[in-house]
Amino acid sequence: MTSLDPALAVLDKDGVRLTVEGDVATVTLTNPAKRNAQSPALWRALTEAGRALPGDVRVVVLRAEGKSFSAGLDRQAFTPEGFDGEPSFLDMARGSDEELDATIAEYQEAFTWWRRNDVVSIAAVQGHAIGAGFQLALACDLRVVAQDVQFAMRETSLGLVPDLTGTQPLVAAVGYARALEICATGRFVHAAEAERIGLANLVVPAEELDAAVRDLAAALLAAPRDAVVETKALLRGATGRTYEEQRTAERAAQARRLRDLAGLSD
Repeated sequence: MTSLDPALAVLDKDGVRLTVEGDVATVTLTNPAKRNAQSPALWRALTEAGRALPGDVRVVVLRAEGKSFSAGLDRQAFTPEGFDGEPSFLDMARGSDEELDATIAEYQEAFTWWRRNDVVSIAAVQGHAIGAGFQLALACDLRVVAQDVQFAMRETSLGLVPDLTGTQPLVAAVGYARALEICATGRFVHAAEAERIGLANLVVPAEELDAAVRDLAAALLAAPRDAVVETKALLRGATGRTYEEQRTAERAAQARRLRDLAGLSD
């Protein structure tokens, strides 16, 4: 599995480090002193990490240094001065609808590439995963969490909405009614509940988190890549298709696999 040998570092900037070893990449949040609070610079670095992935990477692990996965948006964003070299959120609010939409769309890019069909992404989550941190964990295909995990969607308590692509995977995981309750109340979801309602694939003691993720990555790599890619595409599209459309999609995918195995693919 991925090591953190600096010689393997592909990117290391703005609180994000990307390392690659063979077919496994690791993206690490590297600002534990601020509980990996998020900023526009960090989001741009996450987007850059996705674009920098070598083509032979099959599994991407998202992890974080320190006791917390991510405490969410850095509150400095809400101050009049904002971040150095960045427009504050107050300045953004004064812009046109088109400008504001474009800015938020740019931020969302950091959260979208994790579900690409050609990779399987695993979030290794410990401690707090709040707001933007929760949405970053939701951006991944799979979540392995420590027993001390605390998920919460706190945007509504700030008068905002979750806008970093987390609403769709949250509803897909837990259903509309529970997703609404989690978002509207901003309450904490702890490890046992997270596993029970489908937010977590696996719960382990904090000291076993890295080992559990290594084991899961190894299991994912055991199957042929093309079969995993086709299966992921089928499953991701299933909710948007009718039963008959899904049957058709399964047949087409299987035909491609059979031809490939027989050496008859184009």
